[in-house]
Amino acid sequence: MTTSDPNEPRRLSKESKEEALRRILKKRHDISGEMNGVAMRDSSSIPESHYRIEKFADYQTLMLQQSLAKKVNLESPYFQEHDILARDTTIIGGKEFINFGTYNYLDLNGHPRVNEAAYQAMVEYGTSASASRLVSGERRPHRELEAKIAELHGTAAALTFVSGHATNVTTIGTLLGKRDLILHDRLIHNSVLQGALLSGAQRQPFDHNDWRGLDDLLTRSRRKFEKVLICVEGVYSMDGDIPPMPEIIEIARKHKALTMVDEAHSFGALGARGRGIGEHFGLKPGDVDIWMGTLSKTLAGCGGYVAGSEALIMLLKHTASGFLYSVGMPPPMAAASLEALRIMEEEPERVQKLQQNGKLMLDLAHGAGLNTGYAIGSTVLPVITGSSLLAVRLSRALFERGINAPPIIYPAVEERIARLRFFLSSAHSEDQIRYTIAEVASQKKHLETAPL
Repeated sequence: MTTSDPNEPRRLSKESKEEALRRILKKRHDISGEMNGVAMRDSSSIPESHYRIEKFADYQTLMLQQSLAKKVNLESPYFQEHDILARDTTIIGGKEFINFGTYNYLDLNGHPRVNEAAYQAMVEYGTSASASRLVSGERRPHRELEAKIAELHGTAAALTFVSGHATNVTTIGTLLGKRDLILHDRLIHNSVLQGALLSGAQRQPFDHNDWRGLDDLLTRSRRKFEKVLICVEGVYSMDGDIPPMPEIIEIARKHKALTMVDEAHSFGALGARGRGIGEHFGLKPGDVDIWMGTLSKTLAGCGGYVAGSEALIMLLKHTASGFLYSVGMPPPMAAASLEALRIMEEEPERVQKLQQNGKLMLDLAHGAGLNTGYAIGSTVLPVITGSSLLAVRLSRALFERGINAPPIIYPAVEERIARLRFFLSSAHSEDQIRYTIAEVASQKKHLETAPL
């Protein structure tokens, strides 16, 4: 006779097992029924704001804003249809305007050589890549553009994406994870915030251009995380100023962190040849781990790019969902941006004229007593009104005087820093800039004292 081991599970007979299984299944069925019953009983109490889009809180807020605008006779300054190519001037509703609402920084969009390059690529490859580049969407213009971008940044490689916003989202979402930390300037672009959200990493802003605060943050928290990424913009798209890159790079090295610079508004604008903030500060390509830029501004196309090491580009090329699972950039767009790059190299006077225009407009704005915030006189000049209503009214007043300068209002920025935002181009003339600043100052003064 053997003695059973008290630590050994009891051996159940076949009948006992079947009975136990019936009990488990019955219990699950009872629980499921109870849950379904609760769901059926409670569904009538679910508010419409949870399942009807027109009842969503965000939509209701938007409708309230539009209703208030109508009460004070304000037309929406957004979604204006332009009748022609937007350069230093544009035509809206059959009327010509001085245009400060375009990213056409070096006046390369619409350039005959750029148009011809796009046309020839269209004839050869059609209007679409028609597939992800991984499978059958790869075309010669993609590779040539990426090689040229890498050359201008001085990096080993580059990769292009079909959307500038998605470039940041998918790059950050691919490289970082839940054990990591993303540190970004408080004024960073929305695309970086969305990339941080996708990654699952912890996120911590630091005060604008406060490299000492950044150093303190890393001193306190670096060892709590695996990878740390510091994100800044080459030219801040809302404020028109630049980050203290030498200090940020030194802090990144000290704390063994990665750096990423969004050059959307600085490529083509900073440096003697327009090569961006790296050229402006005399940085080495390897001083920054991830150089990001867009093709829709200086480069007269659409999409974004990342430039960096072979390892970075290889990793993104084979794992970034926004690249792998998206169609390749249309070949005509890649060809257009490539030709724009070539013209920028051949004609540095475009960059110099843009920089002169930026400085002139800033100096005139200061002379007129306008609040331009942090602006240094680059591609972007804000004129801060401190009120969304005043920003919209000022934009409308300028529009009536032949100046197109869309407002930036809450919630895009805080109410206290609502503003008009002017994008400069190398095509703008001195007369256009002088007239515009004079009108801004005059109309702003009038509106601040005039009743609604």
